[in-house]
Amino acid sequence: MKCLIVFGLIVALFGAFVGYGYVVFTDLTKPLPKPEFKDDTYWGPGDAKDFVPDDKIYEFKLQVPQSEIDDLRKELNRTLRLTDPLDGIAFEYGFNTYALAQFVDYWRDKYLTKWDERQELFNSFKQYKTEIQGLNIHYIHEKVSEEVQETKHVYPLLLLHGWPGSVREFFDFIPMLTKHSNITDYAFEVVAPSLVGYGWSDAATRPGFNAAEMATVLRNLMLRLGHKKFFIQGGDWGSIIGSNLATLYPENVIGYHSNMCVLHSPLAILKGIYGSFYPEKYLPNRFFVDHHFPVWDKWLELLQESGYFHIQATKPDTIGAALTSSPVGLASYILEKFQTCTNPGLQQDFGAIVTVFGLETVLDNLMVYYLTNSATTAARFYLENVSKAYRDLQLDRVQSPVPMGCARFRFDLPSVTDWQLRDKFPNLTHSMYFQQGSHFAALEMPAMLFNDFTAFVAKIGLHGEVRK
Repeated sequence: MKCLIVFGLIVALFGAFVGYGYVVFTDLTKPLPKPEFKDDTYWGPGDAKDFVPDDKIYEFKLQVPQSEIDDLRKELNRTLRLTDPLDGIAFEYGFNTYALAQFVDYWRDKYLTKWDERQELFNSFKQYKTEIQGLNIHYIHEKVSEEVQETKHVYPLLLLHGWPGSVREFFDFIPMLTKHSNITDYAFEVVAPSLVGYGWSDAATRPGFNAAEMATVLRNLMLRLGHKKFFIQGGDWGSIIGSNLATLYPENVIGYHSNMCVLHSPLAILKGIYGSFYPEKYLPNRFFVDHHFPVWDKWLELLQESGYFHIQATKPDTIGAALTSSPVGLASYILEKFQTCTNPGLQQDFGAIVTVFGLETVLDNLMVYYLTNSATTAARFYLENVSKAYRDLQLDRVQSPVPMGCARFRFDLPSVTDWQLRDKFPNLTHSMYFQQGSHFAALEMPAMLFNDFTAFVAKIGLHGEVRK
C-alpha cells in the first residue's frame, strides 16, 4: 500500500513538473503584443520644454579645413611605438602591427595627399541635414531622373548601415538602385542616413537611445521627407533597426530586406539547438548546412570574435577615449574588423583588405569616424541595446506582418533558418543563400546584394501585398 502511495506521489509530482514546464515553455515562446512606444521623445541638448522645433531641410557638403588634414598628417608622422607580432603570427592576435605600419604610411603619404579627390567623392552624393526629435540627422538623398520615373517602378528606400561602417558602404550600391542602367523594372529614391551618434548625425545627449529609438527617429525622418510607406534594407545594426521599425511601425513599411538575419528569442534559440540534430530537415539544400550548424561551433566563433562587443556594451567611453585620442589606435581597431570580415581563407593574408574592399574605401570609412570624432558615441549604442529597458521590450518576440526578405552571405555572422525566422516574420517572402561574401555585403559585392534585393521587391506590391 505504501509503495502505491509513494508511486502515486511520484506520478503526481512528475505530472506537476511537466505541467509547470509546459506553462513556462508556452509563456517563454508565445508571441507578444506590440508594446506601446512613444514616437516623439526629445533626445537633443537641454530641456525639451525649451526646445524650438525646426523642420527645415538644409543641404550638407563635406568641407574639411586643410588645417585638420595637416593636423592628422602630423599625428600620423609621430614615431610609432608598436610591439612586434610574435614569430609566425599574422592576424591571429589582432591586427598585425607590421601591416598597421604600412597602412599608416599609406594613409599619411598617399591618401591624405589626394584628400580633395576623396572629399569630392563624398560630395558627389546629394546630402542634407534636418532636425528630428532634437537631433540633427545627416543623410544621403538620391532621387531618380525623370527618364527613370517614366520607365521603372520607383519606390522609397531607407538604407541602413551599422558599425564600424558608415554611409560610405553604399557608394557603389546607391547608383545601382537609382540609375536607368539597372536591368530590373525597379528603381529607388534612396535615403541613407548616418545613424544617430555616427558620422555627421548628432548623438543622443542622455542614456536610453537604443535600436527602437533609432528606428523611431529614422521612421520620422522618412515621414519628414514625405514617405509614408517605404522599403528598408540593412545589415549589421541596420538589420536590427530595420526589424524594430518593421515591428513598431508596420503601417509605414512596404517590405524589409536584411543581409544579417538574426533572431534571439527563446523559441529561436531552442529551434537552433534542436535543428542542429536534424540540420537538413529545415534547410532548402544540404549545401547550406554550414551557414547555421553545428550551432555550438557557431556560438564559439561568436564568442571568439565578440570581444569588442563586450567592451562597447559595458564601458564604451573607456574604449572611446583611447580611439578618439589616437588615429593609429582608431585605425587598428576598425581595420581589424574589416580584416576579420573578409573570409576564413583570407583572414591571415596581409593583402585581404585591399583584395576584398580596396584600400581607399576602408580609409574613406575610417576618415568618417576620425573627422566626426564619433568612436565613443557609436560605441555607446552597444550598451543601450543590452540595457534592461531595451531587453524588456522583447521585440524579437513581437511578430511583424511586414513582408520580409533574407539574404545570407556565407562568411557573415551566423543567421537563423527560415523555420526560426517565420516566428518573427510570418510573411517571409524571400530567402536566399550565397556561398560567398561576408558582413559588408554592400561594400564587398554590391551587385549581388542589388540582385537579391530587387528579386525581393519583385515579389511585393506597392502596399505590401505578396505577389503570387
